[in-house]
Amino acid sequence: MLDDRTTAPTWPAAYPQGYAVVDVETTGLARDDRIVSAAVYRLDAQGNVEDHWYTLVNPERDPGPVWIHGLTSDVLEGAPLFPEIAAEFSARLEGRVLVAHNAMFDWQMIAREYARARGAAPVKQRLCTIALSKELALPLPNHKLESLAAHFGVVQRRAHNALDDARVLAEAFRPSLHAAAERNVRLPLLECRPLTEWTPDAARPAIGRQATGPTGYAASYPGGYRAGGWRPSRKRPPCPYPNPGRYETGAPLKQGMRVAFSGDTSVDRELLEDRTVEAGLHVATSVSRLTSLLVTNDPEAATSKTLKAKSFGTPVVDEAAYVQLLRDVAPADG
Repeated sequence: MLDDRTTAPTWPAAYPQGYAVVDVETTGLARDDRIVSAAVYRLDAQGNVEDHWYTLVNPERDPGPVWIHGLTSDVLEGAPLFPEIAAEFSARLEGRVLVAHNAMFDWQMIAREYARARGAAPVKQRLCTIALSKELALPLPNHKLESLAAHFGVVQRRAHNALDDARVLAEAFRPSLHAAAERNVRLPLLECRPLTEWTPDAARPAIGRQATGPTGYAASYPGGYRAGGWRPSRKRPPCPYPNPGRYETGAPLKQGMRVAFSGDTSVDRELLEDRTVEAGLHVATSVSRLTSLLVTNDPEAATSKTLKAKSFGTPVVDEAAYVQLLRDVAPADG
């Protein structure tokens, strides 16, 4: 366990006072998938481990990719339902920044479980270790957890086991945090907004096991309240600025540019699009000859957007570069 308690010469005063390093294993990647196990390592302000916690969670449905997480229906049958562990989970998260590798995914899975249980996760901010490694310009071959762990000499024993993945991430996060502090790097903290796409009143309880957890959360489902209450994506107002054309490498973005996104992002996509609109840019839902820029972390993926970008000669940047560009957007002409 890495526990060198030396500190940076001057620890940034704006840094958080504590962290909850989290990993969840799930039945899949969709909005109606469920958590089957969760682990939390609590760290102090400088990344030292305080304690850790782990639990299985009965999803009351098929466990999904058993070949990945190793948790069969037999193993999960006697595990608690999420409402039964919600209070303990909350106690582990309370007052801390949630840290995860691809934090958007972990946060959204956790937030949805709380929403199904008619509660809310006590988390105000999250930090993605992928985004932090990009801020630090770590020389990683890719953004997998195993690559981050290897960079810091952390041994991964059981990949896709929530407890071991959380341990590995905690041990890799601490030197990342100290490297950021020594260089006075601004941590890529993001707001954990209340869940908006879930409407509990619209969800219909299904027949299944009834459980009331220690917090009074009620559940009557298989797998919670049925995912019937997802709201459609909200419409955004039109961009008030004319399109100045394509982005040019080395130049700043300019208000009015049309920006398209493709593939997964470490920053919550909705939040990234919000920042785009707030900067005076237009969020394009597809790629055309008028598109100024495509943002993707996988430019070689054969998606319709990346293929069109190649055919049109549309400039492409990754998410980290785009976030940097968003910090200094030039005003529209005139």
